Amino acid sequence: MNENTLAKVRALVLEKKWAELKNMLSAWPAPEVADILPLLDGSDRVLLLRLLPQKQSAEVSAHLDSDLLNWILLDLTDEETRRLLEELRPDDRTSVLEELPGTLTQRLLNLLPPEDLAEARNLLGYPEESIGRLMTPDYVAIRPEWTVARALEHVRQKGRDSETISIVYVVDAGWKLLDSIEIERLILHSPQECVKHVMDHSYVSLLAYDDREHAVRVMQRYDLFALPVVDSDGVLLGIVTADDVLDVAQEEATEDFHKSAAVAPLRTSYRHTSIWSLYTKRIGWLGVLVLLNLVSSGIIASYEETLAGSLALAFFIPLLIDSGGNAGSQAATLMVRALATGDLNLHQLLRTALKEVAVGLSLGLSMGIASSAVGVIRGGPQIGIIVGSSMALIVLMANIVGTSLPFVLTRSGLDPAVASSPLITTITDAVGLLIYFSLASWLLAS
Repeated sequence: MNENTLAKVRALVLEKKWAELKNMLSAWPAPEVADILPLLDGSDRVLLLRLLPQKQSAEVSAHLDSDLLNWILLDLTDEETRRLLEELRPDDRTSVLEELPGTLTQRLLNLLPPEDLAEARNLLGYPEESIGRLMTPDYVAIRPEWTVARALEHVRQKGRDSETISIVYVVDAGWKLLDSIEIERLILHSPQECVKHVMDHSYVSLLAYDDREHAVRVMQRYDLFALPVVDSDGVLLGIVTADDVLDVAQEEATEDFHKSAAVAPLRTSYRHTSIWSLYTKRIGWLGVLVLLNLVSSGIIASYEETLAGSLALAFFIPLLIDSGGNAGSQAATLMVRALATGDLNLHQLLRTALKEVAVGLSLGLSMGIASSAVGVIRGGPQIGIIVGSSMALIVLMANIVGTSLPFVLTRSGLDPAVASSPLITTITDAVGLLIYFSLASWLLAS
């Protein structure tokens, strides 16, 4: 959004030209209106949200940062809040409620009518990272014994409140999912034909308690924009649509990106995150890494005599530990990504480790030969042998650590993204220094 547009909005608010402002914003997409609200003064945000048509106001609210929405909701009347929540789709309503403080969530739940309240409590009852929190019960279901004409008439009646009518779901009397049918297939069949003759029993579904990242992978694999969600007995509970899955994919990618840099994931956008919050998200990991780096300092101190006997060894410490950290980070990044996308699973650790040992040996030998030449130039043949051998072993070791750690974390139920570059670098620094000085002490003493 350019400055001229924002200045025009502010001017209309200041001049209280509400009709002109309403006409201007009514044609805007909800995400663009949501971008304006954080840039306005506090009271103007509430006025602007009140000004919008009820449906558009709900759509804008679904795109707001949770902290900002919390502030706005506190300033709205109960009736205004109730209308806003009623207009939200169930999946968007769940997303809003789970991000707000518990006391405010309870107040909002009390404002909902009985049917919406039951729906919201049902969705909020699923685990936080589950597909059940993403699904919406707004879909169209038909019966196999109906004719195509009756099924299409049902779509016309129920489709207005549905998340999508591009796909309809066939269920039996117990609401067990039997099939999913594209609307085009129904339209192209004879109106008198039975729905069961249109069915091919080929469909993909998700379990409500599955992790939401699973929905991302399934939707990508089968190239679908909507997926049915069932319980353990196959009963249809709702659907998950591409817009929700894209949000999940972005959130998970952002979270992994933050963790890979040893930063606790931000729950709001960087622009709206306070200095104190940014400090607390980073200081924890930095403190842990400082403690781990003390191990490296201790290793150097314990080999003080070896360093004093050959000062040239000190010249190559940055070269060796940085190379090891870089190699380890490369391997860890590849493993974390492969595990996240399902390209690798826990049962493939041994095969993957053997593959990376071969890669590590190749990289180590190549880098060892190059660094040994530098060692000969700076410290003589003996230093060249020490530096070259250490480089080969450190790179091999770093590759093994970088490959194994994400698998170990995943098996332990932790996010493999925790195997971040700073963590891998810190571990390989300590082990690399131990390899370097142990080898140097042995060769120089012989």
